[in-house]
Amino acid sequence: MAASSMKALRFHGQKDLRVDTVPVPELQPGQVKVKPEWCGICGTDMHEYIAGPIIIPSPEKPHVLTGCSLPVIIGHEFAGEIVELGPGVQPGRLKVGMKVCIEPTLFDDSCPPCLDRRRNCCDKGGFFGLSGWGGGFSEYVCLKEKVVHALPDNVPTDLGALVEPLSVAWHALKASEHSPEHSALIVGAGPIGLAVLLCLIARGCRQILISEVSPQRLKHAQDIASAHPDIEIIVIDSTKSDVVAESKRRCSQGNQGPNTAYDCAGVQVSIETAIRAVRKGGLVCNVAVWEKNASIPMNALVFGEKKLIGVATFREGDFPEVIEAISTGKIKPEKLITAKVALDNAVQDGFEALLKSREHVKILIHP
Repeated sequence: MAASSMKALRFHGQKDLRVDTVPVPELQPGQVKVKPEWCGICGTDMHEYIAGPIIIPSPEKPHVLTGCSLPVIIGHEFAGEIVELGPGVQPGRLKVGMKVCIEPTLFDDSCPPCLDRRRNCCDKGGFFGLSGWGGGFSEYVCLKEKVVHALPDNVPTDLGALVEPLSVAWHALKASEHSPEHSALIVGAGPIGLAVLLCLIARGCRQILISEVSPQRLKHAQDIASAHPDIEIIVIDSTKSDVVAESKRRCSQGNQGPNTAYDCAGVQVSIETAIRAVRKGGLVCNVAVWEKNASIPMNALVFGEKKLIGVATFREGDFPEVIEAISTGKIKPEKLITAKVALDNAVQDGFEALLKSREHVKILIHP
């Protein structure tokens, strides 16, 4: 007999996460039931834990698509095993027992952005694991067939849980139209900054600069750089060096600075650094989610004819491309995983551990 209840990590409010017993979700037509095996703690999850609800809907304002409000099950970077196919889902691309990862975007499939293949910008959009309908920090989830992606035999589910953050980085590179001969600066060596670094390597970039203030994160960046001696990867401690001056000095083609800069930190100094460091005619791509509005040095953009774009998560096609890059060894993300924790210990050994130290990149929870 199938279980009627399950454990799930739910967000009840600021600094209030609880492992609750909740009903197992009912499988609807066109859905797939998955048993998550690993789910990563995202920077967005941390923002919610520290200062939420931010994205998570409140009782006063339920989510427009899901109708849900807190408490909600969280977790959106996850992979697991298919345990059941709902009515209307024909065995073929997906089968019971298959290992899969999840594209957690929620979308209505009918608004102009969705019809323009930009469901990441859906007018009613949200995220599975933040906006309701379930989340990856639970024993079972039910999702639309089209957001469930099969994993090759050589990609285990712990690496499958990294496909989501890597797809954010992959999409940023595609949106910025970065080409291998272009140099790049990454501002911020947190999980997304390191994901951008791995994706730049996978896409053949030959000169990459990455700046950071945290000694632990600098070490993670240096470890990745050391594993790729054939690529010029320059790790800059921004507490000791002027990132703008160093970028212009290091980059080729007349010391003009990098072709592209990626802001992966989302603070005032990071966006200013990215804009001032990138060469004239270059492009700044904001990959970070911001807690507050930024002040933009507009004249640095105007008189350098520099471009500034924002990217939102990922688009159709990004997940399969990242899965293939991991399977073929172009992306080697194992070093991003720095701890694995049981669901019952997720708050203390996961969220609180990330608050206390920056030695971790990605902590995975086992529901």
